[in-house]
Amino acid sequence: MRYSYLCLFFSCTLLMTGLQAQKYSNEFLSIGVGARAQAMGNSVIASTNDVYAGVWNPAGLAALTPDDGLQLGAMHSEWFGGVGKYDYLAFTLPTTQAGNRLAFSLVRFGIDNIPNTLSLYESDGTINFDNITEFSSADYAFMGSYAKEVNKAKGPIRFGGSVKVVHRRIGPFATSWGFGADLGVQIVRDKWVWAVLAKDITTTFNAWSFSFTEEEKDVLELTNNEVPINSVEITRPQLILGGARTFELNEKISLLSEMNLVFTTDGQRNTLVSADPISIDPSLGLEMAYRNFLYLRAGINQFQRELDFGNQETLTMRPSMGIGLQLGSLLVDYAYTDLGDDQNTFSHVVSLRLGLKPRTK
Repeated sequence: MRYSYLCLFFSCTLLMTGLQAQKYSNEFLSIGVGARAQAMGNSVIASTNDVYAGVWNPAGLAALTPDDGLQLGAMHSEWFGGVGKYDYLAFTLPTTQAGNRLAFSLVRFGIDNIPNTLSLYESDGTINFDNITEFSSADYAFMGSYAKEVNKAKGPIRFGGSVKVVHRRIGPFATSWGFGADLGVQIVRDKWVWAVLAKDITTTFNAWSFSFTEEEKDVLELTNNEVPINSVEITRPQLILGGARTFELNEKISLLSEMNLVFTTDGQRNTLVSADPISIDPSLGLEMAYRNFLYLRAGINQFQRELDFGNQETLTMRPSMGIGLQLGSLLVDYAYTDLGDDQNTFSHVVSLRLGLKPRTK
């Protein structure tokens, strides 16, 4: 009987683990939006300079000028062989004050069509498959971002911040609401851009509430599953440092390279530099541009130590690659990334960016 409830309580088990350890909370926001970022190993906090900056580093929004007008961004990707759906929609527009930008972003990561088998058994112990219904487990984040650029003698400095509202739902059984804030800076020095991003700087709190009928609670107890209670989940701050440089290879071709260092503070993680409470996770990304029309990208991130079949420790990493095409005011990006050796862990990411410039008189 316990096997029958595996699908339903897979998500609940992950949730309760996060509540106890306070680690990997709201991790869906670390997956990253946009095929460009995915192709570059999520190493983009210094080079991001469009509507996607609202999620990656809000300071990058200030790189857009009033002449860039309104920008729209959208993405759809499928993770773990299509089990998880990751979607994003956003827009950014200039304010009445020169050098300032506003952006609004919506992110959803969900697993749909999960069987609800709590009513699989009738009162006499017989199985009735007609009682099975389906539900979704989904995480949502809404972000409002503001950015400003200050022109200095050595180069512009951009400041940005995002306020985010996080809503997570596991079918009709559990919901949570959380609030947090990110702050970012980009410093431009000739061909270099240096960046700092403080994620969840206020510490993000997710308040969870659970709702089960008396019949469902009875089923949980009979199958040795603990009935969850209302709780608070904490997302601890992260600090990300980044540096990017552009190399002009010739009049037609340029090469952008970027490196990011993610400092987590929620305890020891399986990263390249692993310690308690701070671990460091590096990432590297490259982008070659041909006439600002064709973009070829590659990256690596998620360095981890794993044991092979011989019980020997090996260093693994997540590779990624992608391509981008600028078609007038529309940018189309594609990325491919493989999360592991299993054939069902590949992911395809497609994203769009559309610019709507104001009419000139």
